[in-house]
Amino acid sequence: MTAAQTILKVGVTGYPLSHTVSPAFQQPAFDHYGIPAEYRPYPVTAEALPALIAQLHDTEWLGLNVTIPYKEAVITLVDRCTPTAETIGAVNTLFKKEGSLIGDNTDAHGFLTALRTDGATDPSGARVLLLGAGGAGRAVLVALAQAGASHITLANRHRERAEKLLDSLAAALHAQQTAVVDWQSAEAQAAAKAADIIVNSTAVGMAKGPAPDLSPLPSSVFRSGQVVFDLVYTPSLTPLLRLAQQGGARTLDGLPMLVYQGAAAFERWTGMPAPLKLMKAKAQAALGT
Repeated sequence: MTAAQTILKVGVTGYPLSHTVSPAFQQPAFDHYGIPAEYRPYPVTAEALPALIAQLHDTEWLGLNVTIPYKEAVITLVDRCTPTAETIGAVNTLFKKEGSLIGDNTDAHGFLTALRTDGATDPSGARVLLLGAGGAGRAVLVALAQAGASHITLANRHRERAEKLLDSLAAALHAQQTAVVDWQSAEAQAAAKAADIIVNSTAVGMAKGPAPDLSPLPSSVFRSGQVVFDLVYTPSLTPLLRLAQQGGARTLDGLPMLVYQGAAAFERWTGMPAPLKLMKAKAQAALGT
């Protein structure tokens, strides 16, 4: 690299960002190809978010990943969204094409790839319980619908938000039976027992989160034959996954999804195939797993 060579900017924005592992596996991917880019966190407040996004039109910017709590807020700050992002109603990747700033969503791809590849599970025809109705939950719902899950039950602390989410995704969920249940209710536990796949898209159980020592479901709901997928990746064995394993279920943590969605973002920015093995190894090393 010469002294005059421009260092391209790319990274992840959200608030706060103390939890992000993305730089640990994205930077090695750029280095692998010798791309002169620096991937780093850009934590900004909601008030400062528009100014940051406006900077992406500058030539030295490749794009950004977007995480909590801005996946929905950035929609109004881009020139257009991809059909996937429009359907999901949330954006986690910003990239540029022909002078336009485009919002995309690679979470659905990352979720399905992780479930099928690392979880050895195809959701086609499955009964699913999804915990959480936030930005990640939106992507999971659409992914499950597109993959042919037969029945999806959505559990959330605020029932109204869950019902609103299902209504907003009605076109994508037209072929699925859907239901909404109250968080930690008897109906939620019954849905968990009947589910082939349980997905946690909340922050419950996340290290340094609001409830790091809690599981969103009790041990009594888990059984052999189930797959329990916790999108949380710190720690790799959350309280939910620990209880699920004790109940005989197969488990999957959120790190593979994180890497797959990040790899898809890398390909949007560079037009090159992501070095998946390298990225996964670096992510695992960063978490000590």
